[in-house]
Parts: sequence; structure tokens; C-alpha cells
Amino acid sequence: MRKLLLALALSLAAASALAQSFPSQPVRVVVPFPPGGSADVLARILQPKLAEIWSQPVVIENKPGASANIGAAFVAKSAPDGYTMLLGTPALAVSAAVFTKLTYSAQRDLAPVAMLSVFPSVLVVHPSLPVRTPQELVQYAKANPNKLNFASAGTTSAIRFAFEHLAQITGMKAVHVAYKGSAPSTQAMLAGESHTMMMTLVDALPHIKSGQLRALAATTINRIPDLPDLPTLAETLAPGFDYIIWHGLFVPAGTPAAVVAKLNRDVNAVLGQAEVRARLTGLGMEVRPGIPDSLGDLVRAEIKKWTEVGRVANIKVE
Repeated sequence: MRKLLLALALSLAAASALAQSFPSQPVRVVVPFPPGGSADVLARILQPKLAEIWSQPVVIENKPGASANIGAAFVAKSAPDGYTMLLGTPALAVSAAVFTKLTYSAQRDLAPVAMLSVFPSVLVVHPSLPVRTPQELVQYAKANPNKLNFASAGTTSAIRFAFEHLAQITGMKAVHVAYKGSAPSTQAMLAGESHTMMMTLVDALPHIKSGQLRALAATTINRIPDLPDLPTLAETLAPGFDYIIWHGLFVPAGTPAAVVAKLNRDVNAVLGQAEVRARLTGLGMEVRPGIPDSLGDLVRAEIKKWTEVGRVANIKVE
């Protein structure tokens, strides 16, 4: 027993020393998307603040491709030492739900570090569509079978899955049109090529204000402060419906718990800085610091939800 207690004490001491000395070299944050998107912008806002706390360079590496799986797989296979992190989004959960030949497991090979922020989203339609409420959209779709189409940022985009989920709940039928990213899908909506879609508030708000798009509902469980009169889908059509674009940090599984705890503390400290919060909220993000378990619970819940949505919609990707 004494030997066991001694070994435990030595282990705890080693973990504490490791956390105190971390990081002793540059830290890499992998963004699995091209430069310029919301995830990349978020990473670059946090970058100098984390570098200041750690007295080490923080390097942002963009590794886009394969529905964000190239970057995720890279981090999952990296050394579990805390020096390589992934900036994850709902793409992580969607991929786990529908890709049949991934080279990594989001739940087995990645460990959550910290939630960062969320984007609220809205359900919008082109003004040419004769609907002004979510209920009228469903009625229109049912009265015009297969004539309504909805845009998304790609076949496996989370926005596509969120709309499929709503369609399954309401019995609404709509034809999916996949575009290569949020910018082309937005342009398709503005041009009237597509009738409806779910869109982040950041992308949608200027066009809602200009009258180029019509907002029907918030996709979040609570109303959006910037659009307080806009009802939610949970209020109008689908009780409990809550779709957000989230951002979180992950490290390879097996990273020492003491290192994960330090990363979490330091990231939350940066998110608590007034300047950082102001910049993120100015971009339409809601800052959401928290413990690693909260992010892990979110990912597990989303994988379960999107797996069922993909099964019903018969979406599978190799």
C-alpha cells in the first residue's frame, strides 16, 4: 500500500510539474478550413493573447479539405502532448455521423479542451416566396411537392443536416441543392436560385436588413438579441429545436489531464478578456467558455442526433 501511495504521489507531482512547465515550445492550432472563415478569424483573435500568456509562439495552420476531416485527422494522429490543437466545429460531429471510412474517431482519438463560441442562425427565404412564417413555409412545401428547394454549404455541411432535421420533424419535403461553401450558397439565395436555407446570423443579417432576404425564425432555442421579435423554430414548429454553429478546441486523446486542464484555464482566461469578448461579439459570436466535459457532451449529443438525421435522409459518404 505504501508503494502504491508513493507511486501515486510521484505521478501527481510529475503531472503538476508538467502543467507548470507547459508550454515550453510553440503551440500549433490547426484550422480545418481555408483562411478567412469564421473559424480562422476566431483562431487568429485568440492567437496573440494565448502567446502572451504562454510566452511561446502560437502558430495557426490551415489544413482544409474533405469536409474538415484532413485537419481533424492530422490532429488526431499527432503526439498527445498538448502542442497540437484542433479548432473544431459541427463538421466534426457530422463527419462522425455520416462518413463510413474516416481514418480517425472524433470520440476516441480527440479530447475536448474548451468551448469557445457559438453563432446563432436563422431560417430565411427569398422574398419571392409567398411565405412570412415558418408555418407558412411548411404549408407551402406540402402544397407544392418537390417544388421547394433549400441551399446549403455542401452535402455534409451542418446547415444541410439542420434543415433535414427540421424537414423530418415537420414532414416538409424540399429538394437539397449543395453549394461549395457559404458564400456561393448565400449568392444563390440572393439571386433567387434557391428558395430557403438556414444561415448564420453574421451572413444573413445584412441581407435581412436590406430586404434581400426574409427571416422566418431563429434556429436557436432562445430568441436572438439582435432580432428580438423573430420567433424561434422551437416556439413555432419544433419544440426543443436548437441548432447552433459552435467552435471548440481539441487535442489528441491521451494528452495528460494536467495539460488539458491548463489549456482550458488559459483559453477561458483569454475568452474572459474584455477586448476579446468585444471583438467576438462584434462578429456575431456568443462567447461560451466552459469545462472540457461540456464540449465533450455537446459532441456526443450532436453525433447521436446527426447520425439519426443522416439515417432517415439516407445520407452516407465514404
